[in-house]
Amino acid sequence: MIDGFDLDDFVTRVLAEDLGQGGDVTSASTIPADARFTATMNCREEIVVAGLALAEAFFRRLDPEVRLSSEVADGDRVPAGTVLMRLAGQARAMLTAERSALNTLQHLSGIATLTRRYVDAIDGTGATLLDTRKTIPGLRLLGKYAARMGGATNHRLRLDDGLLIKDNHVAVNGSVDAAVARARAAGSGLQMQVEVDRIEQIEPALAAGAERLLLDNMPPPVLRQAVALVAGRVPLEASGGVNLQTIRAIAETGVDYISVGRITQSAPAVDIGLDFALT
Repeated sequence: MIDGFDLDDFVTRVLAEDLGQGGDVTSASTIPADARFTATMNCREEIVVAGLALAEAFFRRLDPEVRLSSEVADGDRVPAGTVLMRLAGQARAMLTAERSALNTLQHLSGIATLTRRYVDAIDGTGATLLDTRKTIPGLRLLGKYAARMGGATNHRLRLDDGLLIKDNHVAVNGSVDAAVARARAAGSGLQMQVEVDRIEQIEPALAAGAERLLLDNMPPPVLRQAVALVAGRVPLEASGGVNLQTIRAIAETGVDYISVGRITQSAPAVDIGLDFALT
């Protein structure tokens, strides 16, 4: 489902965190061992779905014979009240898996839902929304998957995915020229992006060999100047302080990309519930 993601390990770790040493003592003490149930997983607000296969994996781990049917697909935008999944299986197992499955689905769908709002906000401008490495530690692959489901394009997954020379790299080297020269000498073969936060840094960065510019915390009037100055010589990415109220104006300056950390760093979980009907 997600390249490089170990689903079995994830399910094992998440369930171990929830079960502890004694397991689900409430279900074990109140639910007969042979009890069966049917259930529906429902969204209680409009969402963009992400993480259905992960949610299914928790139920399958505790009841390999559970009957599951996903009624929608990751990436779908669905209204409040939509049935996302139907389940039938062992009551104890499903009650035990419920919170792990819901937590995962609510978190990833929250990222996808917020991402889609940003994508919709810049529709028609020609700008592309990017995610960042501002993710919950240990959950980057999942966060970036959810951002894709919401319509964003993934930026760097890891530090080895691309060269991004930022202000602190420049400070250590003494100049943009020195930082870029040292990076080129390393011979990684990766695209070289350079961060600038002032118009006067643009030409030196390009002269040094920057193949892409990150325009950091520039207001729209300054971004327009940067777009005019660069005139298509390299792709331009705007970043810093972007929110739903400002992103449209940023996109309309003509930049190629806009990166937003908050879509993976602080997206609120969406409201999804599991409603049971014992048989």
